Amino acid sequence: MIIEKIKRGKRRSYSDKIFHVVDTVILAVLLFVFFWPLWFVLVASFSDANAVTTGKVLFWPVNFTLEGYTELMKYKQLWQGYANTIFYSVVGTLVNMIMTICCAYPLSNKQFLPRKIILYFCMITMYVGGGLIPSYLVVRSLGLLSTRWAMIIPSALSFYNALVVRAYFMNSIPLELQEAATLDGANAAQYLMKVVLHLSKPVLAVVSLYYFVGHWNDYMTALYYIYDKDLYPLQTVLKNLLFDVTSKMDISMDPETVTKLLERQQIMKYSSIIVAMVPVLAMYPFVQKYFVKGVMVGAVKG
Repeated sequence: MIIEKIKRGKRRSYSDKIFHVVDTVILAVLLFVFFWPLWFVLVASFSDANAVTTGKVLFWPVNFTLEGYTELMKYKQLWQGYANTIFYSVVGTLVNMIMTICCAYPLSNKQFLPRKIILYFCMITMYVGGGLIPSYLVVRSLGLLSTRWAMIIPSALSFYNALVVRAYFMNSIPLELQEAATLDGANAAQYLMKVVLHLSKPVLAVVSLYYFVGHWNDYMTALYYIYDKDLYPLQTVLKNLLFDVTSKMDISMDPETVTKLLERQQIMKYSSIIVAMVPVLAMYPFVQKYFVKGVMVGAVKG
């Protein structure tokens, strides 16, 4: 019997080794598939435009140059777009979190009797929407067209994120804490601010990041509601910048000039991607610990 158990243990260890090898290979392939495009964009932004268009750039910069970035820096509207996007992202995320918490907390409180009815009505909005034209008419009737608030108010609440926060409130915060806080004389607002939010940092950080990235990458909202170029977000400014380079082409131009303009557009395209992507990527290391903590919450509870 002992010998058979030892043999079974060896078989398991051998099968585990095979599993780990296969798992490592699959993860390595996935890492390459997802990471290489980002690496290529970074490398291409520092490479010569001709080398990029001819396919000579693969893993390392070819004829290192900062031409793409220097061309971007010449556009004053780029900095205005950066400032606008920072405002939309920061203020928009703040509004989103206030609305999300105010929606999620009552729906997670079992003492709030109409919570199920309100929950069902809110869930309808996840599957049925009015469409672009009714949304535009509402924004216009509120006087928000071509204002900063047109980028914030229409997307003030994502009910999906509210459901995530609600689930965290219900599953990770014991009801005994509310009873103890009530006995200590805390009202509902004090309990929410000093207990619930303090214990919900992981989910709040993750949802805030979702909202922030959504505002940072928002491109379509400006096309619908913003007409003033001074209010354009970064994504719209970068699109217009690349379009301006193409619009300078003329039939009367010689082929060499057209080729240079196309190469300039190519290198500026990669540089603009890096410029728009780096600030958001820089935030992830600070929120990573909350991702890990959020996954581990409840993992050892029976």
